[in-house]
Amino acid sequence: MIFILLILSVVSGVLLGKYFGKKEKFAKNLLIISAGFLITICLNEVFPQVYHAEAGNLGIFVIAGVLLQMILEALTKGFEHGHFHYHNESNILPMALMVGLFIHAFIEGIPLANETNPFSPYLMGILVHNIPISFILGAFLFNRKGSKASYPSILIVALFALASPFGMFLGHYFNPEWQPYFLAVVGGIFLHISSVIIFESNKNHNINWSKIGLVILGVSLALVIHLFHTHPDSGHIH
Repeated sequence: MIFILLILSVVSGVLLGKYFGKKEKFAKNLLIISAGFLITICLNEVFPQVYHAEAGNLGIFVIAGVLLQMILEALTKGFEHGHFHYHNESNILPMALMVGLFIHAFIEGIPLANETNPFSPYLMGILVHNIPISFILGAFLFNRKGSKASYPSILIVALFALASPFGMFLGHYFNPEWQPYFLAVVGGIFLHISSVIIFESNKNHNINWSKIGLVILGVSLALVIHLFHTHPDSGHIH
């Protein structure tokens, strides 16, 4: 079930991007909502589980996740937080996108190895996070001038859709004691992406009430899920 949800979140986002990809404002709004959702999941679910674990130097791995995401953005050119422009699309190579997005999604899937709850907050964070990224990916691949549903484009979508399930599958073969470290790395990735989307400067540094409202919406949705899973042994990554 979790495998299917991970794949569907990518496919649905790509299809939205294919048919509505020229509406950049819609994509930005999706990203802002997902950022509010993601940072709330990160602070309420991921970090408490990371620091509750009996493992040392976990803060270093959170920082490593932040730095890793910064490196991956050299490949993806900031797709994860909405930096895509049709007139600059030639600056982004499909191979670089494929590698960067695959590594990003693969690492996110590893902490799901022992997850059995298809409505866990961490999984919901990944699903909500996947949709706007996939929207942007679909818009880039299928709405460029002269673009079409070519095999390379379909291959990139397939690899991205399968990356998290593949990470989840391989996670079963890793030492269970490594789980907090993988989760700490993902926490750093989540923190970087969501904070960049939320806190990047507005034009002329004016208050953007629309953006604030969208962030609050994302936070509220995540809090509802958090409160729904506060009873013991529910919604936790084991």
